[in-house]
Amino acid sequence: MKLKPDLHAQVDSDGRLILPQEVAYRYGLAPGAKVPINQGVNGMLLWQPVTHLTKVYVEPTNKCNLTFRMCIRNAWDEPLGQMADTTFERVIDGLRSFSPPPTILFGGFGEPLFHPNIVEMVVKAKALGSKVELITNGTFFSETFPSQLVKAGLDVLWVSLDGATPESYADVRLGAEFSKVLVNVARFQDMNLIYQNRFPHIGIIFVAMKRNIADLPAVMRLGLQLLADRFLVTNVLPYTAEMCAEVLYNLVLGNVACLPSPWLPHLNLSKMDASEITREPLYRVTRSWRIENFTKDNVVSSNNYCPFIESGFTTICWDGSLSSCPQLIYNHTSFLHERKRFSRCYVVGSVNEHNLRDLWYAPDCISLRERVQAFEFPPCTSCGSCDLSEANEEDCFGNTFPTCGGCLWAQGVIQYL
Repeated sequence: MKLKPDLHAQVDSDGRLILPQEVAYRYGLAPGAKVPINQGVNGMLLWQPVTHLTKVYVEPTNKCNLTFRMCIRNAWDEPLGQMADTTFERVIDGLRSFSPPPTILFGGFGEPLFHPNIVEMVVKAKALGSKVELITNGTFFSETFPSQLVKAGLDVLWVSLDGATPESYADVRLGAEFSKVLVNVARFQDMNLIYQNRFPHIGIIFVAMKRNIADLPAVMRLGLQLLADRFLVTNVLPYTAEMCAEVLYNLVLGNVACLPSPWLPHLNLSKMDASEITREPLYRVTRSWRIENFTKDNVVSSNNYCPFIESGFTTICWDGSLSSCPQLIYNHTSFLHERKRFSRCYVVGSVNEHNLRDLWYAPDCISLRERVQAFEFPPCTSCGSCDLSEANEEDCFGNTFPTCGGCLWAQGVIQYL
């Protein structure tokens, strides 16, 4: 059944498209905003302008109570710390000038609940009128955290759960107690029922690797028992050579270049069963043709598409540094096609020295977001054959720092909230 449109736009006598006011407000379509348009055969796709801030990723601390195999800490030498109260106040003050208020997501490369004032931070974020989310490994709950976070108005609690048994969970989150995570999340949900709130929602994040992928169905069943209503399954990004053996997307990377390539012949492919009969021929065809119709929406939205730029995302490190990409907030190494790749951090400025709004609207910052949205970078994720792919400094298309051709998020291989 074809879906009916939620709303209708109108065309005035001068041929201008008039959008409903609530749509313009939600997507930041203010007077003078540049709205990218993709033209299709029977329609067009409008993207929200890169000037629209919709989500702020706030890192309260990069300290953590666990050691786990896929952590970025295994590939960096960065100072550890926690966000000062004055820095967070600068964040809140800067966000007051944005309308509608963006979502605030407490996470980063540490455990947010490690910060002694995390509950107060949630309260202040909610006072802006923002939707507030928090990511946790689920092991560092005090007895009062569930009650405090529910009272604070937290909208979504995301819990990392990478195994379905004590053994498989501890194999990924080294030394962590699986039973403690389940008890903590259950206690959180109990508090939710006591206070008779509709929120917060519970979400489960699963990082898929060869060593734990068999646990995925059981993890999802556990999540449902914990009343989780959303799940995020993502691949692992190998920050160390040892983790290269755990990736599940080597063949997918070969397809990344084929599906959207304009120089390949087009194929309009109907939907059909994925079975033992169709698997091999479909695999061969999709590696050799540009698919015009089959899962077309997914192809458009998951290849050469930066989820951070397109979602109006910005990241604020514990020390106040601001970047458009959470993966560029720290210097680090990772591996692409088992070759080491160094990513130099890209920081726009610090909220301790500049107003958040000024940083977001800085010409250099807007120019970068426009460049990434156009995504005229080489297909390093499927090629990776030259030395230029070993860093984000420059690429074979003549782009200079920061280059994004080797980004697995832009190809839908790695997912993020």
